[in-house]
Amino acid sequence: MKKRINRRKRHPDRDTMRREYDFSGAVRGSTAARYREGANIAVIDPDVLDVFPDSARVNQALRALAPVLRQQRRAPSKRQGS
Repeated sequence: MKKRINRRKRHPDRDTMRREYDFSGAVRGSTAARYREGANIAVIDPDVLDVFPDSARVNQALRALAPVLRQQRRAPSKRQGS
C-alpha cells in the first residue's frame, strides 16, 4: 500500500519571517539614496592588501594612474606595416 503524500498549497503571501527577526525600529528606504548614487565594489587580492589597506589608498593610486590611462586612450593608434 502506498503512502499518501500530503501536499499543501503554498500561499505566496504567507508570512515567512522568523520570530527572532525584529525590524520594529527599521526605517524603510533609509539606504535607498546611497544605493541610487552608485556603489562600485572592488575586491582587493590578499597579496596587495599591505599596499591598499583601505579605499582611500586605492582611490589615491587610481587617481595617480588615471591621467596616464586617459592619455593612452586619446593617443592615435599607430598601424604597423603601413
